[in-house]
Amino acid sequence: MQPRRVHARARALRRSPLLIGFGLGSLLVGVTPWLGVASPGPGGPAPTPTAAVPFNQRTAQQSPHHGLAPANAMEPAAPVLSRTGWTATASDEETVGENGRAANVLDGKATTLWHSRWKGTPAPLPHSITLDMHRTTVVSGLIYQPRTDNKANGRIGEYSISVSTDGRTWGSPVATGTLADDASAKTLGFAPQGARFVRLTASTEAGKRGPWTSAAELNLLGDPGTPAATVDLPRTGWTATASDEETAKENGRAANVLDGDAATLWHSRWSGTPAPLPHSITLDMHRTAVVSALVYQPRRDSPNGRAGAYTVTTSTDGTTYGAAVATGTWRDDDTVKTATFTRATTARFIRLTLTREAGNRGPWTSAAEIRLSGPANPAAHGSWSRITGFPLVPVATAVLPGDKLLAWSAYAVDRFGGSNGYTQTAILDLKTGKVTQRRIDNTGHDMFCPGIAMLADGRVLVTGGSNADKASIYDPATDAWSSTTSMNIARGYQAMTLLSTGEAFVLGGSWSGTASTDKAGEVWSPDTRTWRKLPGVPAAPALTADPAGPYRADNHMWLYATSGGKVLQMGPSKRMHWITTTGDGSITSAGDRADSPDAMTGNAVPYDIGKVLTLGGSPGYQNTPATRRAYTVDIDGDQVRAARTGDMANARAFGNSVVLPDGKVAVFGGQAFPVPFSDATSVLTPELWDPATGRFTPLATMAIPRNYHSVANLLPDGRVFSGGGGLCGDCATNHADGSVFTPPYLLNADGSAKARPVITGGVPPRAAAGSSLTVATGGPVASFVLMRAAAATHSTDNDQRRVPLTSTAAGTDTYTVSLPADKGVVLPGTYMLFALDGHGVPSVARFITVT
Repeated sequence: MQPRRVHARARALRRSPLLIGFGLGSLLVGVTPWLGVASPGPGGPAPTPTAAVPFNQRTAQQSPHHGLAPANAMEPAAPVLSRTGWTATASDEETVGENGRAANVLDGKATTLWHSRWKGTPAPLPHSITLDMHRTTVVSGLIYQPRTDNKANGRIGEYSISVSTDGRTWGSPVATGTLADDASAKTLGFAPQGARFVRLTASTEAGKRGPWTSAAELNLLGDPGTPAATVDLPRTGWTATASDEETAKENGRAANVLDGDAATLWHSRWSGTPAPLPHSITLDMHRTAVVSALVYQPRRDSPNGRAGAYTVTTSTDGTTYGAAVATGTWRDDDTVKTATFTRATTARFIRLTLTREAGNRGPWTSAAEIRLSGPANPAAHGSWSRITGFPLVPVATAVLPGDKLLAWSAYAVDRFGGSNGYTQTAILDLKTGKVTQRRIDNTGHDMFCPGIAMLADGRVLVTGGSNADKASIYDPATDAWSSTTSMNIARGYQAMTLLSTGEAFVLGGSWSGTASTDKAGEVWSPDTRTWRKLPGVPAAPALTADPAGPYRADNHMWLYATSGGKVLQMGPSKRMHWITTTGDGSITSAGDRADSPDAMTGNAVPYDIGKVLTLGGSPGYQNTPATRRAYTVDIDGDQVRAARTGDMANARAFGNSVVLPDGKVAVFGGQAFPVPFSDATSVLTPELWDPATGRFTPLATMAIPRNYHSVANLLPDGRVFSGGGGLCGDCATNHADGSVFTPPYLLNADGSAKARPVITGGVPPRAAAGSSLTVATGGPVASFVLMRAAAATHSTDNDQRRVPLTSTAAGTDTYTVSLPADKGVVLPGTYMLFALDGHGVPSVARFITVT
């Protein structure tokens, strides 16, 4: 039968009006490289766009992004596991003052609960509760339902999750984080893995009301089809054999699953008397390898033979097969499916056995392609940290001095709508992993869907969005928010960049404010704290050809500031433009971005001085196929040259890209067919672009999709934060979490950390453009680079900038490092200074503000 999706979660959640259906069908899960959905794909028709409704005329319940959130947003990407036969035990439980036994979290009643011992002398924090499934299965998340009796006592604040196969050996936590202090059900995700025992530990009470912990219900999520930190195994030299195959009426040979052609297939024997179920197909790799998952691609030309119930077994000799490493039932659709193994297994032979056809159409089995995934090599593919939970969906983020990451969502932690005048924020301490939450009321600004610019003095300017004319400033030195003068033109989804003059420029943003107004440019002055109109810089020339018109067509522009207060608008429109910001300003064509079409919700990443990589995106904001294409844009004075570089392996929109200190660019997440709030067609394999070769190579797969409303930021230790996605209310595609990716340049093949350079001194808190530093290091280094502290939202980060520096030896382990004098090269603001060795391994950065 179909994998059970327990409806307790949906009952525990209030069904938000946001989630009235979009008719896209159920969320369907596949893996490397993407999650699938039975909805119009790249080859199918896109829905006719509805007329744009100005944001200020909408209710708080309606999604201003595309009408209404899709029906599949309600569905979890992984099945909720059946709790039959499970037991629960706790570090302590209240049995005198109330029935607070651990077993209550499994009784299906939200009115009963587990409560830590409170009678007499309360048991101190931390408290833990352990679920024993009495079998080993793939687990990928825990759903925590706080008590629902209108009492807040015991709501979990800071938490950790650990797993075990035997109940005795517990490794490092697979997830940690902080939960919001409310009664909503919370999904705590982690990398899929085989386990029998799952332990939830609470180290604080969310409201700090006392040393208590409580839970009404606990559920676990099964295999989402997203095995973490894997890569596809090369199929060179492999062979395939089957229990039976059709050769009389069609070419249905087993070998077809390895030919790289999805139009050919293996089919069980159906002519004459069909061979009965079960059917099996065995892959022989002709060498042993560690295997973590099997990827199954159904046929596309007919539903007949789609695999339903399956089992995967392995062997080293082709004769003796051990216990199943994966079992389950796949849905009856044509999307790519994955069976994640309960344990990584060294094998030569992998056998997939099918016991039921997905639609019960007959005793048939078919497959277009079959691939295998194995653990990633950290030195080649990088690695992922455990999942860190946030008390909100991090829709926007900014890197701060002091190893902090600022994040915010909207007026609520998990949804948006209306103009409410306040914003939920959080700060992640990168050193401790602790997350703190704060609601910002004093600015009267709901900062959802804003423009962001990192100012010359290190503060963060946030404009527009839900409160469309507002502008607010965060000061990391005081940890305080304040208001500045409102913009002349109300906007949302606008683009911003700091100028070489130290002013901030904004353009576009028809998602919010008056729909009929051209969202022309404005400039904010840090001296007067006021906005100056630029009537000579209308947004109209820079629009894409989005069928929804300016409402979509002027969103998320790619802006690159240069000398003299000029800006190059590089996209997402296919036509580029030069913008001047003196006087009334001007906008003139800079030519097309080579042969690129419009690329809305793609990325633009400055990877060197005057050099930008653009990649991904789609012709329309949504419901149009994304592209695999990438381009380089070279800027030399007023000359702009664009050229196509190597394509990504995966088409993606709503992804995020980050330039690394060594000049390579990492791209994370996105969808092959962008649909807001959906995890369908998610791309789970990050890629790394090398400017020396122009090629993309795969990185270790992600455990959690990162699509619409996700972010990525370079961190001061040379790693990358990737998080967020969703913000659709009571849906299952809210990802209130993040994870840190360690690039290959920091790792040895065994996953241990490489020795890295160390900056020991000589980096002042501030330095002027054109000045020189005398930097001391812990040993020889090859180069230095400035990486601008950046802010990201909605796949846009115009603050990124990489500036390689000229350096000369000034003594033993001492270097004279020269900062560029041109503020169009080194924009004023906060930077991270990295030292790199001869192999491109970066140091931990020192923060410096360039004036």
